[in-house]
Amino acid sequence: MKLYDTLTREKKEFKPIKEGEVGIYYCGMTLQESPHVGHMRAALTSDILNRYFQYKGYKVKLIVNFTDIDDKVLESAKLEGKDYREIASYYEDEYLKASKQLNIQKPSLYPRATQHIKEIIEFVEELIQKGYGYEVDGNVFFRVKKFKNYGKLSGKKLDELQSGARVRVDEKKENPLDFALWKAAKLDEPSWISPWGKGRPGWHIECSAMSTHYLGEVIDIHGGGDDLIFPHHENEIAQTEAATGKPFANYWVHNAMLTIKDEKMSKSLLNFIPINELLKEFDSNVIRLYLLQAHYRRQLNYNREMLKQAESGWEHIKIYLEKTKGYTGKPLDSYLEEFEKNMDDDLGTPGAIALVFKLISEANEASIELSGNYRETISIVLKTLGFNIAHKESVALGELLEKIIILRNDLRNEGNYDMADKIRTVLFEAGIVVEDTKDGSIWRIK
Repeated sequence: MKLYDTLTREKKEFKPIKEGEVGIYYCGMTLQESPHVGHMRAALTSDILNRYFQYKGYKVKLIVNFTDIDDKVLESAKLEGKDYREIASYYEDEYLKASKQLNIQKPSLYPRATQHIKEIIEFVEELIQKGYGYEVDGNVFFRVKKFKNYGKLSGKKLDELQSGARVRVDEKKENPLDFALWKAAKLDEPSWISPWGKGRPGWHIECSAMSTHYLGEVIDIHGGGDDLIFPHHENEIAQTEAATGKPFANYWVHNAMLTIKDEKMSKSLLNFIPINELLKEFDSNVIRLYLLQAHYRRQLNYNREMLKQAESGWEHIKIYLEKTKGYTGKPLDSYLEEFEKNMDDDLGTPGAIALVFKLISEANEASIELSGNYRETISIVLKTLGFNIAHKESVALGELLEKIIILRNDLRNEGNYDMADKIRTVLFEAGIVVEDTKDGSIWRIK
């Protein structure tokens, strides 16, 4: 299995730190807004990593954090006139509800930053002791220039950089590029007692403290949206490796953004599509199919026409599953090998999805003896990709088609062949082939 590593800019064969186990830290939501489709693309990427490693026989420990204290969380709380904890809890609940609907497996843990103030303070103390952190008026900053390889993840050069998006230029800093590890308390803002006075953690230190707390000083995989490569993950690497003296993560996995007209989907640009609104209109499996038909590292423009195509694609799959309900058999090893070949190449979900449609096409032409084998193979692939094929569909398409066939047979028995032929033509245009046999009419997917 190979994964594309953002740090080395190449696909690398996956080798776990501990045989048969994999530790993954994937950056989750900052709880400032309703989760949108872009957030769920990141969640889906971590979900596919989790599911496929389980399929391969690994014991997976997946940590997906929530940032519940941050400048943007406090800004949202102020705008809405609510306590930051109420804001964070509300958007966390929305995210968890959407995740459940999208059949995203629960990770091992959803830690919150505010639950780990002790670990964060200890981490900052370690950086100060080693000369990487310095305190000014209750604020603690990280000396970027002291970390020799700063910029290695993003490819940015130190002398070309400006302060990170979430760090204001501050005259108290030794260097404008230095970022906050700890922020001194401000009036009417939440704070915690620390060796430097009351304050709250900086954004980047939260993830370093939580990832090392749960997964150790060196982790297998660290991931998130590619908008986090700089400054967030760059700063995580700097402060973590400065503290431990070890490589932070062996693989850096980043999913590309979901965009609208080539702009990042975000609340600030007023161009985001709340996932809960989309789930009212489209089946969760349709949204998953839409997202997985594009490779996770490919930027995907939000496109309703493509969503409609995914809806048609899922109808095709759904009809097959309804038609073969109750069929059993042994999986076809050669096709599972093809599935693994796609997925082993940096989680190639587009190829895996294409394989599903190929299998359905072949299954519709296969003998009864092989039908159960095809059904089992397709089910394994769909379940590994996280599709919910166990829930009851709102419309049992297979049963509906059977009723149409009965009606058509009645028309034929009455001698009304013109109407029977019209029904067959309409079904054919919808992708359903009706064949008249000596034992009656049968249907199959075209």
